[in-house]
Amino acid sequence: MTAATPPHTGPELRKAPPDPPAAPPSRPATGTVRRSLLRALPVSPAVVLLLLFLAGPIAYCVVIAFTDLQLTGQAEESFVGLENFRRAFRDEAFLNAVWLTLVFTVLSSLIGQNTLGLALAALMRRASKPVRTLTGGIVVTAWVLPEVVAGFLLYAFFRREGSLNAVLDWLHLPSQNWLFTLPILAVSFANVWRGTAFSMLVYSAALNEIPKEVTEAAEVDGASGWRRMWHITLPMIRRSIGTNLMLNTLQTLSVFGLIWVMTRGGPSGKSQTLPLFMYEQAFQNSLIGYGTAVALLLLLIGSLFSVVYLRLLRTEV
Repeated sequence: MTAATPPHTGPELRKAPPDPPAAPPSRPATGTVRRSLLRALPVSPAVVLLLLFLAGPIAYCVVIAFTDLQLTGQAEESFVGLENFRRAFRDEAFLNAVWLTLVFTVLSSLIGQNTLGLALAALMRRASKPVRTLTGGIVVTAWVLPEVVAGFLLYAFFRREGSLNAVLDWLHLPSQNWLFTLPILAVSFANVWRGTAFSMLVYSAALNEIPKEVTEAAEVDGASGWRRMWHITLPMIRRSIGTNLMLNTLQTLSVFGLIWVMTRGGPSGKSQTLPLFMYEQAFQNSLIGYGTAVALLLLLIGSLFSVVYLRLLRTEV
């Protein structure tokens, strides 16, 4: 006997698929924009100041660099295109200023301030507290002096009747007019004397971050002071070295007052770096357009240095 089947009352109805879940209501765009504006509000004063006092003047200088604007003897300026830049690279005085700028930067910043600052920081780390206080005070005093005051002090030191020649005469050693025979070396030494404190402070902070256990273990293993410095200290503070080099290089490229007080770029342009050459063309020769083009080239040189340092810092692990 078979089971009874339910009666067939009509065609079989297929079950419809369920409706997809309703999407959450989207937040109004105005709310997102409002939150973005609120987040940007704290930095807006800084952005406005940068636009007014940095981006604005740079943009105006870019415009002037492509004109023949002069201070005197001209009714209105005219657009000259790249003529100011072509003139610069054909000008032997400009090429000499570029070369002296690089020499001044390498001697006083990359070698002088960087090396002496690291040496002072390393020596003061092992010195007694009175010695650290005295040395740090003397070095920092040279740094906080105004650039013009430091220039007059170093002028008095290097001039023909100055302190350096007095010491050499007392030691029965030959003296000379250092500002005439070796002007670029004299101004480089002056910049080292004035700016070493910044490097010393940077490296002092970096050395204090090195764990004492690391250096003590290397000392127990018999590593000499130079080997500890080369294989342990320098690799551990390499980021501080890169940052210090970048900041010192940018500061040195823009040094003007120190050289102007000591030599005014002389004699015969032997200490005329790009800032002094730019000043001479723009304000002494009244060639504002040409001087501004030189200023943009100096800005380009500083930007190239910055890009190189930033790439080196980025590739470090």
